[in-house]
Amino acid sequence: MEEKNSMEKKRKETAVVYSQKETAGGIFDMWISTSLAKNAHPGQFISIYPKNEATLLPRPISICEVDERKERLRIVYRVAGQGTKEFSGYKQGDNISVLGILGNGFPLDAAEGKTVFLMGGGIGIPPMLQLAKELAMVNQKNGRDNSNIKIILGYRSELFLHEDLKQYGEVYIATEDGSTGSKGTVMNAIEDNHLKGDVIFSCGPMPMLRAIKEYAAENGMTAYLSLEERMACGVGACLGCVCKTKEVDHHSFVHNARVCTDGPVYPAEEVDI
Repeated sequence: MEEKNSMEKKRKETAVVYSQKETAGGIFDMWISTSLAKNAHPGQFISIYPKNEATLLPRPISICEVDERKERLRIVYRVAGQGTKEFSGYKQGDNISVLGILGNGFPLDAAEGKTVFLMGGGIGIPPMLQLAKELAMVNQKNGRDNSNIKIILGYRSELFLHEDLKQYGEVYIATEDGSTGSKGTVMNAIEDNHLKGDVIFSCGPMPMLRAIKEYAAENGMTAYLSLEERMACGVGACLGCVCKTKEVDHHSFVHNARVCTDGPVYPAEEVDI
């Protein structure tokens, strides 16, 4: 029944591009006017269908931000192939076909009253913005400041979204070339800044997530990992985006889970990565 109700909430609609700009080399920042914004939560994603008929499958893109009136969604994505290259050419007023809202997001209640690390690497950084925003709203409601929100970001070199994230917590940066912040990875930023916390919410490349899982286990922290997997259908039918898990999946009856429907966010101890 739970999966049926989840499927009923998904729908395909024609949305409208509100604005778009290139915010870093090959990184595009787009706002979309869509009724899907009403049901969006941090860590979830949408699928966008290219107009080019030769590009058959939709492209899954994480939700970066929701506007205050819940009328627009913001996505920040990297041009990586034909589909995203097409998206980067969209202008204000263009119609786009969108499927959403998809996946399960981050459990905000897990951070209640605790020090939380929001850890994003590369194109795993955008989902951290709406998450930070909503955690800050919880703090405001409870009369607390945002000192419990530690935002740890990993880049190759060129930065994006860091100024937006500074509104909601303390930001620490690592770059591969050491041009800004710590040299290396998000793990180096934790060590260099002597950070301590209770809960980790993360999204990024697999090596980063493996390191976070190990770090959380060694330090007695609760960690949630948002897995970046290539997807085909985006609704759990094709089994093209499975990951290994401790528990048996009720759909495939093996130790796999479908990232698009069961995830993309998982407790670290439940996935074998």
